[in-house]
Amino acid sequence: MFITPVPESESTDDLAEYYRKQRSAWGFLPNYAGAFSTRPDVAQAWNLLNSTIRDGMDRRRFELATIAAARALRSTYCTAAHSKFLRDVCGDEESLQSIAADPSGAGLAAQDRAVYEFATKVATDAAAVVQSDIDRLREVGLSDADIADVVYAASARSFFTRVLDGLGAQLDRQTAEALPADLLDSMIVGRPVADGSAARP
Repeated sequence: MFITPVPESESTDDLAEYYRKQRSAWGFLPNYAGAFSTRPDVAQAWNLLNSTIRDGMDRRRFELATIAAARALRSTYCTAAHSKFLRDVCGDEESLQSIAADPSGAGLAAQDRAVYEFATKVATDAAAVVQSDIDRLREVGLSDADIADVVYAASARSFFTRVLDGLGAQLDRQTAEALPADLLDSMIVGRPVADGSAARP
């Protein structure tokens, strides 16, 4: 990481609680936690925003939209982590394999493909979104509320990936090792995986 995070052993108050929750959720303290060590209040605000978006929509759709946005934004960290969630939380190995084989999303089912391609567009050039993009989503069965949720998911991911990449956070070795090597290779779209010797908070 480009900055020197506050070490876990020196954390106090809100930061110590943030680190504790992250370690509890992952089983280890993820590298990205250090990116928020100077502003645990921002981390808490992000967690609330992210969980509000995720828990208010179909979880599998959230993961597909997030992976699409993360890939488009060249975030190895989020691409790999949310691919793992797609497999482990949503039980969707098939979509995971499809995206690995063709990162454009062309191999997905029609509704999933429309969501994936739309989330990619929102993440990369939201000003280019036009009415026909929305109409296509409606045609494959999404409601206006569903469409807004996809926009929220892709837009929120833009914030998080910029924080991580802007401060140099790298995908944790633990997460990388939970994915088959061939799949992991397809997910390295930006920064490489941490080598295990990188300083952690």
